[in-house]
Order: sequence, then structure tokens, then C-alpha cells
Amino acid sequence: MSDNNQSRDVFDAIADPTRRRLIQLLSETEETPLHELTVKFDMGRTAVSKHLNILKEAGLVVDRKVGRETRYRLNAAPLQQIQDWVAFYSRFWSTNMLRLNELLVEEEEE
Repeated sequence: MSDNNQSRDVFDAIADPTRRRLIQLLSETEETPLHELTVKFDMGRTAVSKHLNILKEAGLVVDRKVGRETRYRLNAAPLQQIQDWVAFYSRFWSTNMLRLNELLVEEEEE
């Protein structure tokens, strides 16, 4: 758990394609009401709301009430954890591919 009191792992939160789509939709706007998000999916308002709550638990989504409406916005900061993880393995594979290339070049020269 990070400093922003996340109660759900970010990797777990983005594991579902619906939640990744919600993140994408929220990244395209400053703030979106639940009813506008719901029409983008073949599921009911309750199901979309459950996915948003999982994203909220991971710190990826912030909501606020405006009258009877709930509006959601993306908080992309926790995605940095994923970027850091991917960057580590990107460096890992780049280094190992470079080593493999060096070995292959050495073999060709022999």
C-alpha cells in the first residue's frame, strides 16, 4: 500500500478490460458523470459503478457528488507503479538482448 492509503493493488485494478476502458475514457475528459460512462458499456449502471469503485480503491479514480449525480475523474499518479515495473523489465530485456547480440557477433567472428 502506498502513501495515498490505497486499499487495492493497482495491478489488480487494471487487470480487467472494463476497468482499463474506464481509465481510457476518464483520461479523455476532466470529469465524467456515471450515466455518461454507463452508456459506453453493455452492462448496467450498478456493474459500471462496481468497476469504478475498484478503481477508486486503487486510487485511480476520484469521485464527487454534484447534486444527485456522481462525477468521476482519473487520478493517473498510481499508474506510475506500473510504469516503474514495466521500465525495470524493459531494461532487463534490453540488457539481455544486448548480451545475446554480443555473443552472436563473437560467434560469427570465430
